[in-house]
This record gives sequence, structure tokens and C-alpha cells, in this order.
Amino acid sequence: MIVRIATEGQYRFPGTFVDRLKELDRHIVEALAKEDQAGFHKLYAEMVSLVRKEGTPVPHDQIMESEIILPPPDITMKEARDLFAHNEPLHG
Repeated sequence: MIVRIATEGQYRFPGTFVDRLKELDRHIVEALAKEDQAGFHKLYAEMVSLVRKEGTPVPHDQIMESEIILPPPDITMKEARDLFAHNEPLHG
């Protein structure tokens, strides 16, 4: 699976970690619904860290279709709420 972190690049992400990514996504949606800013930032940082740690960077000269696109690591809670209002969460 190819995961893109906006403003950063793409990663080959092993399927064995997709369930953890979806779990984090569910918790992020819950934090947004509760307007839990600290929780949102902690969870989103964990999501980005998981992709960086377990994924393998795709060379910048290779362009591949991303199956999941994560917002930039510095996304604000307001930007995330706006984004989630227009897109399906990872857990569909």
C-alpha cells in the first residue's frame, strides 16, 4: 500500500499495520468530535510517526498512486475538521 504524507512524500506501507492506522483514524475522528485539541494532535502525530517508522520512503523520482493521503504533519484541528467533513475517514 502507498501512503502519502502531504508536503513530505510517499511511503510503501505494510498491510500488517493498516488496522493500526484505521484504529488511529477512528480515535482522531472521535477527538475532533469532542473538540479535544490535545488528543487530536497526539493521535495525529502518532499516525504520521507510524507511517514514517513502518513505511519505506518511495524515491522522489518515482510517482505512484497513493491509496491513502494524510494531511501535512502540522495540520490544525480546524483544518482537520474541514477536511474530514469533505472526505471519508480511513475506516470508510
